[in-house]
Amino acid sequence: MDEREVLTRFKAGSLERGQAVRILTTLMSVGVAEPVPAGLARTAPPTADAAPEPARPEMRLAPEPVAPVAQDVQQAGGADDATPATDRYAIVGIAGRYPLAPDLLAHWQNLRDGRDTSSAGPLDRPGGSPLEPGLRGHFLGEVAEFDAEFFGLTSAEAALMDPQARLFQEIVWEALEDAGCTGSRLDSLTGPDGTPRAVGVFAGVGAADYALLAAEGWALGRREMPNSGHRDLAVGLAARLRLSGPAQAVDSAGTSALDAVHLAVGALRRGECAAAVAGGVELLLHPSRGRDEAGEGVGAIVLKPLERALADGDQVHAVLRETAVGGRARPVPADAAGRAAVVRETHETTSRRIGDAGAATGIAALTSAVLQLRTGVLAPTGARPAPAAWPRPRDDQGRELPRTAVVELAAAQGPGVTGVLEEFLSPKESAARSEQDGRAAARDELVLLSAPTPAHLAALAARFGDWLSPAASGGRGEGPAAVPALGELARALRVGRAALPCRLALIVRDLPQLRASLGEFVADPAQGRGGRVRSADLRSGAADPYALAGVPETRDYLAALWRGNRLEQLTRLWLSGLSIDWAALEQRTGVGAMVVPLPPSVFLRRPLWLGGAHVTGAPNGNTGEVGAAMEPTG
Repeated sequence: MDEREVLTRFKAGSLERGQAVRILTTLMSVGVAEPVPAGLARTAPPTADAAPEPARPEMRLAPEPVAPVAQDVQQAGGADDATPATDRYAIVGIAGRYPLAPDLLAHWQNLRDGRDTSSAGPLDRPGGSPLEPGLRGHFLGEVAEFDAEFFGLTSAEAALMDPQARLFQEIVWEALEDAGCTGSRLDSLTGPDGTPRAVGVFAGVGAADYALLAAEGWALGRREMPNSGHRDLAVGLAARLRLSGPAQAVDSAGTSALDAVHLAVGALRRGECAAAVAGGVELLLHPSRGRDEAGEGVGAIVLKPLERALADGDQVHAVLRETAVGGRARPVPADAAGRAAVVRETHETTSRRIGDAGAATGIAALTSAVLQLRTGVLAPTGARPAPAAWPRPRDDQGRELPRTAVVELAAAQGPGVTGVLEEFLSPKESAARSEQDGRAAARDELVLLSAPTPAHLAALAARFGDWLSPAASGGRGEGPAAVPALGELARALRVGRAALPCRLALIVRDLPQLRASLGEFVADPAQGRGGRVRSADLRSGAADPYALAGVPETRDYLAALWRGNRLEQLTRLWLSGLSIDWAALEQRTGVGAMVVPLPPSVFLRRPLWLGGAHVTGAPNGNTGEVGAAMEPTG
């Protein structure tokens, strides 16, 4: 098929616009077609199926910008000629742990400061260090620990899970919370057959060290064997969290995590799920893989089609323009001054940050790109010894264009993988609305927290209290932890978090009062049975004692209470265990209208390992709370 035949078939209607663009792009790449006609390119942007070029022998965030994408359903950041935000994917949630960084704020500080995260092999792991003396690596802490009770698992079940699967599950939960998708909003994510909670899970993983340790234990008479294969990282996780989308584990060595992102984009493009979680994990647990400069890490992102994310009121960390296997990014036009809005990193720079992290390399590189795009700061590299401001480019009319990054991973064998990321420029109307919300007259807000056990709830209240403390405000402008207005904070907690059995409800007027109320509860959780601070433990008692759930009139009743600002009555119903679809009551749209950055839930981890090593006993209380809370609401 040549260029003329493609255009003829497109005009005749036998080829869709997107198909025509992909074929013409392929022909153009091999020199048998002219550039894609403007009439096609304007409304059908290039996709991940563009013709590949040979993979480069390094991973980099390459400076090859692509044309700016429209970042609102109607128009982007004031651009007059915005194109529809089709076939673009919003990163609406992100989480991760990397060497010397238990969260992304600490990871960004390490990247920004150029911190050396290497160390000698950790001695506190069951079986000792995986490295020989004299070698150094980049390691995560507390990899033998897991909060089984939070996820409704017994100690025995958790001990048989690969620590990589346990760690990935915690990070996926944090990413879903960051996306506001562990509460009532999750039900509205329906699949092609109408099934709720249609979230795909795609996990990059390569190592199987835990199975090797178990096999060695078998020779010593221990007959415990962990779940075989890597499917537990995707299929098992999806089952435990009641997610109904496709689930797949990917092992393609160093490109595994970025391959997982590519598969997630494909599933979204085909309509197989309404949202997708993708990421990767790498742990070094067996000395057979010990090597100098070995690395570890885990990370995940939550993806939605950009149009859906904007309509749902999600926060958008960045826009994923496209992914490709075997290809590389197309050239991006420079601005009027000849500058390119891009970031460049070499494989050497990335390895120096987190070491040779195997299957987690791709998600670490993508996360680094997102953090730099979001902060507008370039992290140090070999050629740039200190962090530097990253100005946006401008077009010929002086309008700002979004920054762009290309994540390109070469494979030792097989094709490389590329992902093109773009900064999200919030529409002006969203910024104006946020400013207006911040100036709104003070009024009572209903703030809800919940957790699987009283201990988890107290720890969560303490975390939020610390986050709101003035002493903790110094670093908030640097990353994902900026404190929003009270109304935004309360709304995001109501609509975006799972309603777990141990609950705390606070009716407050401002952030200082919220911080004081949280402090009162942490100091004496038992006093939360009445008064201004209210709590409930539904683990043993009957939830919804008045059997209101499922009654058709209940929805109208709740809507009437909400319209009348009857917060006391709504508080009592929620503390009694009634399932309330807060997102349906809120009825707000636009970027950031429903979800803003908040601290994640608290995991109370403890060591769990094969053969009972470091196991401290079975958890107390009921199991299955998180899973039950993830069931669709009535």
